[in-house]
Amino acid sequence: MPTPTATYTKYETRRRDPDPRRAALLVIDVQGHFASLAAPIMPAITTTVALCRGAGLPVVYTRHVDPVPRSRPLGEWWPGDRIDAGTPAAELLPGAGRAEGDLVVEKSTYSAFAGGTGLEEALRRAGAEEVIVAGLMTNLCCETTARDAFVRGFRVFFSADATATATPDLQEATLANMAYGFAYIVDCERLEAALGKPAN
Repeated sequence: MPTPTATYTKYETRRRDPDPRRAALLVIDVQGHFASLAAPIMPAITTTVALCRGAGLPVVYTRHVDPVPRSRPLGEWWPGDRIDAGTPAAELLPGAGRAEGDLVVEKSTYSAFAGGTGLEEALRRAGAEEVIVAGLMTNLCCETTARDAFVRGFRVFFSADATATATPDLQEATLANMAYGFAYIVDCERLEAALGKPAN
């Protein structure tokens, strides 16, 4: 699905650049289960990770893994659509850019902060006051994590070109919601300008 890399500016209500001294990158669920959705945005994911890593930002990955038995209400909403630990569906995609030492947070619901993942504590220990959100799916785990970060007091930046979901309408709806009340919208071009160096 093509992502609206140029159209998000029509939703902008505020504009700000992330502060590389205070920000961390959250790469949400770029894993085997979502490989087909991820494919069109992998270049943007790679660029986003490289830009943030080059600027010295902590890079945190999440993986969705379903518990046994599956938690409610997620199991009711997606019956039969499981991501089991130890399967290719649960593993980060090779192109996701993970490096040795990167934190990988395992989660079992939409928000990467919910259910005792330790993400908030890890970000606080790293001195992060801002998060940049990229990954999958835009309107589910990315959006819920971004909203949760906002209500926990983090300044949120949300990627327009390094996120993807099932339909253009859902992508656009999330970008509009994020820009209206939760996050500053960015893309690779804006991150490059803000963080200083082009990704190699």
